[in-house]
Amino acid sequence: MQITITENKEQLGTLAAAAGAAKIRAAIKTRDEANIIVATGASQFEMLAALVAEPDIDWSRVTGFHLDEYVGIPLSHPASFRRYLWQRFVAALPAPMRAFHFIDAEINPRAECTRVGNIIVTHPIDVAFIGIGENAHIAFNDPPADFETPEPYLVVDLDEACRNQQLGEGWFANFKEVPRQAISMSVKQILKSSAIICTVPDERKASAVKTAAEGPLSADCPASALQTHADCRLFLDPAAATLLSQ
Repeated sequence: MQITITENKEQLGTLAAAAGAAKIRAAIKTRDEANIIVATGASQFEMLAALVAEPDIDWSRVTGFHLDEYVGIPLSHPASFRRYLWQRFVAALPAPMRAFHFIDAEINPRAECTRVGNIIVTHPIDVAFIGIGENAHIAFNDPPADFETPEPYLVVDLDEACRNQQLGEGWFANFKEVPRQAISMSVKQILKSSAIICTVPDERKASAVKTAAEGPLSADCPASALQTHADCRLFLDPAAATLLSQ
């Protein structure tokens, strides 16, 4: 795991996007196409804004995959991650992508896991853009996470810390509105990515960052699985890095 501590959130987004964009360009140069995973949440605001502005990417050769989505949330809901990705990424690009595979968990989430899972297994991922949650989750793999399942997508239960984070970030009016389940990309599927760009701002993530980067590999800290990846870059702002020993 390579750790970069930036000066502020804006530089965090710029450097993380630039690193990921370089991976996309390299994949297109080598294979004439690229496949990426894109996360959501407040932690990704600056990175996505910088990524859509990156020059010299032929987006018509890029296929994207959605990392996770709440169960039962319609596209019209302010918390819909399909809506988030459309507004902040897909529709903001200078040219259309080859494809973007959104997750629709509104009606039949288990069937949706099968549908999108069958697609992603035929698309080797060049770079995954992800974050780390306050409870150290990656995607919606809350602790204790399943490190072993081979399924690309799962229906998972959201723990109280995760649901409180979603409330605190302003996606819902009150705690009761926060869904109890989501579709999440599995840990194993995330780790299959050739490169991982993990963008984590804010002091509220500092404890999770320290445990993920410096603690033991443990299902109780899902993000610790990133330690096992050969090409994982962790981008932090000063607040998120406050508890690191080095």
